[in-house]
Amino acid sequence: MKAGTGRTADRVLPSPSVTGRIHSWDLSTGVDGPGTRFVLFLSGCPLRCLYCANPDTWHMRDGRQATVDEVMAEISRYQGFVTAAGGGVTLTGGEPLLQSAFAGQILRRCRELGLHTALDTSGFLGARATDELLADTSLVLLDIKSFEVPTYRALTGGSLAPTLNFATRLDRLGVPVRIRYVLVPGWTDDEAAVDGLASFTAGLGNVEQIDVLPFHKLGAAKYDALGIPFPLRDTPVPDAALVDRVRAQFRNHGLRAL
Repeated sequence: MKAGTGRTADRVLPSPSVTGRIHSWDLSTGVDGPGTRFVLFLSGCPLRCLYCANPDTWHMRDGRQATVDEVMAEISRYQGFVTAAGGGVTLTGGEPLLQSAFAGQILRRCRELGLHTALDTSGFLGARATDELLADTSLVLLDIKSFEVPTYRALTGGSLAPTLNFATRLDRLGVPVRIRYVLVPGWTDDEAAVDGLASFTAGLGNVEQIDVLPFHKLGAAKYDALGIPFPLRDTPVPDAALVDRVRAQFRNHGLRAL
């Protein structure tokens, strides 16, 4: 800077850290990606899945504001631990692509630290994911709620097409994917629909495995606390025979199903 001019010469100022809204974070081992994960729950979701276990993440207003720098400071505290445990960082929600710029910066910063990154998404807002964001994503956990258009609409309030379009785009880009399929008796257990999804998935070259997730009611207390009805309170959880049947249907198409 030249004295007395107040001007900056040939110097690029750092970009301000993007701000987003987060619900919480947790350490998890299981269905949030490989190894032990730092799981960041972002606030806001455009869908209203009847079986949602986290209704407290639906609204952006219910989250707390945080900058990317603040989030990364928290992640950095656990970097050594999750790396040693073969894990990384997973962005979930809510729907992380509702805050795509915020999510994209976190993913970029995590990759710069050498961390494995996972994006847990319904794919409904897949068009918001830039190629750059996806290049910084080691793994997409793609939640396909149903393969029947009317059932998908009734179950989520949204449209199936954006998710399938996103799935084919991920295949084209070569981004590794794990399909997550919540098995709800009377909703997502139809044999023909499962076979249809299995056939579609088998036609993709980037799917590592199918996680068949039995429906549960662990989030029912959250609905009570929020004073809203839990739509599937009286729906039974799937028994072991049904879970085995659905996993076998995926395996019959040459897919790894857990």
